[in-house]
Amino acid sequence: MIFLILISLSGCNEDFWLNYQLSKEIAKHNLTGDPAEGRTLPHISEPLPQLGKALFFSKALGGDKDTACVSCHYPTLGGADGLALPIGVGAEEPDVLGPGRRHSSSSEHYDGGPTVPRNSPTVFNMGLWDRSIFHDGRIESLFPVPGQNGAIGGIATPDVSLGMADPDAGINLTVAQTRFPVTSKEEMRGFEFESDGTNADVRNHLANRLQGASGFEHELDENRWLDEFRDVFNQTDADAESLITYGNIALALGEYERSMVFTNTPWKQYVQGDMAALSKNAKKGALLFFNEPQQGGAGCVNCHSGDNFTDEDFHVIAMPQIGRGKEDSTMDQGRWYVTGADNDRYAFRTPSLLNVTKTSPWGHAGAYSSLKQVILHHANPQQAITQFDYSELDQDIQASMLLTNTRPALKQLQTLRSEGQSKLPRISLSDKEVLLLIAFVESLTDPCVEDRECLSPWIATGNGPDGLTLHAINKNGDPL
Repeated sequence: MIFLILISLSGCNEDFWLNYQLSKEIAKHNLTGDPAEGRTLPHISEPLPQLGKALFFSKALGGDKDTACVSCHYPTLGGADGLALPIGVGAEEPDVLGPGRRHSSSSEHYDGGPTVPRNSPTVFNMGLWDRSIFHDGRIESLFPVPGQNGAIGGIATPDVSLGMADPDAGINLTVAQTRFPVTSKEEMRGFEFESDGTNADVRNHLANRLQGASGFEHELDENRWLDEFRDVFNQTDADAESLITYGNIALALGEYERSMVFTNTPWKQYVQGDMAALSKNAKKGALLFFNEPQQGGAGCVNCHSGDNFTDEDFHVIAMPQIGRGKEDSTMDQGRWYVTGADNDRYAFRTPSLLNVTKTSPWGHAGAYSSLKQVILHHANPQQAITQFDYSELDQDIQASMLLTNTRPALKQLQTLRSEGQSKLPRISLSDKEVLLLIAFVESLTDPCVEDRECLSPWIATGNGPDGLTLHAINKNGDPL
């Protein structure tokens, strides 16, 4: 204490004081700066991620061959799609990604707006999740172990009953996740492809397509997938049926996604000793972030905790409900669809804040296009919904029911708060404090995700083994 008083009296600069305060928070929360530390993750140069990249960019995994995984998860769009809500199958121009991608008026279920009910989560840093995947956590580790990406103890998926391990899930959460976009009619499957089939039927059909199996040999005009799989799995004599299984397809896709590790942020550099890595405003924002409201802070760390800046839990914060929703009423009750527990109504998974500056729009339905809006919503959800600026939304987005569909979530939040079951603090933030928080959040972005050349190892070139590689362009026809 005497030391601190002497420093103050001697006119010690503000930056020293900020560094001292932050060092205490870093120690308190056991932060290393790098959530990838201690994890076994593949490198993009390895054979499996390379095969996964070819598959990720191939429209052959779309039922109607008009979508690829990358349609909603493009590297230069933050590992997502730059849209509030995705356009999956039936796009006017399949290779147009990001703003300007539109649903074709001749496609199934056309209503003028986006077709997928939830915002595309980024595939960046997929290997850092240990508890669950997706906004509602429907891909879930039954016995989550830190640092394992769900590789231990079984994984529950929508293909099995709640709480049961799916024997076909694969070796980790990321691999398990790759099994489901292809089964969604709105995302990749389409409405005619295996229209009455099960999820297993869809996956088997896609595997048969890539095998060139009897009865499926005319589905691809070009097909060199067997050579690719033989090389990668080092099985030069294996036949297509034994080698090109959907299990191996999912494994390769998952390893490609797990290779997308972008954690070299200014914040990491700061935590690991570079005191100049953060601006003074970012340091002030960090203190606001980590301090509790009773200490004059914002209490963000209550949910955005750890080196990955997420508790991987589910919370009701009443983000605006727009789009088609998960019900005929355009409602979305989030985690409740998975667990059936009343307290899980309108709860969604806490997103990681790493690289969040590149993943707008934000919210489970992508309703906010600025970080300022997101922060102000957390501070006062009721006011944010009452004063919601509809002009920020794309004019095609289904938003006429926004107030009606968001009010139940606001009521749920109020109930949880009254029962002491909500982690969302009641706070008031000045404009300056909002800007300070934004400055800190900006320090959580790896510069690589803002650099096309740096991201190029994860972007497929050429036409691939089937001539169906998606070459992304923007609405003006320029390469992304």
